[in-house]
Amino acid sequence: MEIGIAETDKEISECYEVLSQLRPQLKKDRFVALIHELMLSQGYKLIYLKNPEIKSVMGIRIGLWLHTGKYLEIEDLVTSSNKRSNGYGMQLLNWAKEYAKANNCNQVRLVSGVAREQAHKFYQNNGMSFEAKYFSINI
Repeated sequence: MEIGIAETDKEISECYEVLSQLRPQLKKDRFVALIHELMLSQGYKLIYLKNPEIKSVMGIRIGLWLHTGKYLEIEDLVTSSNKRSNGYGMQLLNWAKEYAKANNCNQVRLVSGVAREQAHKFYQNNGMSFEAKYFSINI
């Protein structure tokens, strides 16, 4: 089992099939370029777990807020639909916690859609607490 940061076009491309299960609007022909753009403009990192093929993918970035200080945000976390409940997501979540500590973050956070009840149970079972509501408006 290997957890790594996708940096090359090949590594990024290999993550598409799993990540597109969470983000079906992603277009395969634009995926690599979009990830590179996020890396450059947002400090986004695409993390994968493979054994030997990609089982789980997680997108992260480090940010800074006035009220919490430095934090690691998990923007995307998904395990291949036919590989769930095997501990892969938990391993990525634990990796994120260690990466956050190593980068002097005070908190790991994520936003999850209100309809994703199974995901909410997973996060709570892994020590995360419900702390806020997220509001948005399309413009």
